[in-house]
Amino acid sequence: MDYEVSIQRTLDYIEENLHERITLEELAELACFSPFHYHRVFHFLVGETVMEYVRKRRLTFAAHRLLISDEKVIDIALDLGFHYHESFNRAFKKFFGVSPRQYREANIAPKFLHQKAYLNRNRLTGGLTLEMKLVTKPAFNIIGYELKTSNIDGENNREIPKFWQHYLQNNLGAKIPNPLNKNEEFGLCTDYNIKTGEFVYLIGMEVAAGTPAPEGMTYRSFPEMEYAVFTTPKANEEDFSASIQSTWVEIFSKWFPDSGYEHDGTIEFELYDERCYGKEGKQIDIYIPVKKQAAKVK
Repeated sequence: MDYEVSIQRTLDYIEENLHERITLEELAELACFSPFHYHRVFHFLVGETVMEYVRKRRLTFAAHRLLISDEKVIDIALDLGFHYHESFNRAFKKFFGVSPRQYREANIAPKFLHQKAYLNRNRLTGGLTLEMKLVTKPAFNIIGYELKTSNIDGENNREIPKFWQHYLQNNLGAKIPNPLNKNEEFGLCTDYNIKTGEFVYLIGMEVAAGTPAPEGMTYRSFPEMEYAVFTTPKANEEDFSASIQSTWVEIFSKWFPDSGYEHDGTIEFELYDERCYGKEGKQIDIYIPVKKQAAKVK
């Protein structure tokens, strides 16, 4: 499947229907993906979550109408799917820094307006050679520390590294009771809300079923699943984070389109082990639950 064509089809649809109700589910159907897989692919290829992209396009179009027309602010808000004047004003001010009325009175178009996305896979992918193995991982249990975050405006890219820094600097892993392998730590994403972009990030270790979680920690269980496992390229300490992010982008922009698989569920994780020690040749494994993509009826 050509992911670039599928996602671009939904981008065009969004642009043509900014005045209509748009749901993630109908966009996923248009792209011929499951809603969760569409959510993840869109985020990696476009750089924003689906509904955040829709919101920003609507606000940009509203700003344009404020400058070229005498329409009432409330009429523009309702026409673009904002059900309440207050919620439109709040969203507009957060995005542009001024209220809709102030924006109109200034009559100065900002230097930056959110632009419609056009995909170019050559821009999205690099030269990584991805090697994948399918692994059926039995049900497992984690005790660790949770962070509630969001991938709206890159919040997770700021918060998760700080979360890891706090975890490592305070040697919090040593407080996890009876880990099955002290040299394996999980960075796990779960509880995705595909409409808001919110999810839970969990740093922890695998433990036996039923192990009590100390105060300040959480215990979570995950079912048996089939995972596509990817190993990041060897990197020095300075380039380690960039090599991980590049691998994620390659998985969704290059591997998935030709694989015949799609994401299966709202969990994925990175496994950190002895290969992370030292300052050279650092690697991790990325686990993504997958299932065969269903044939679409034309």
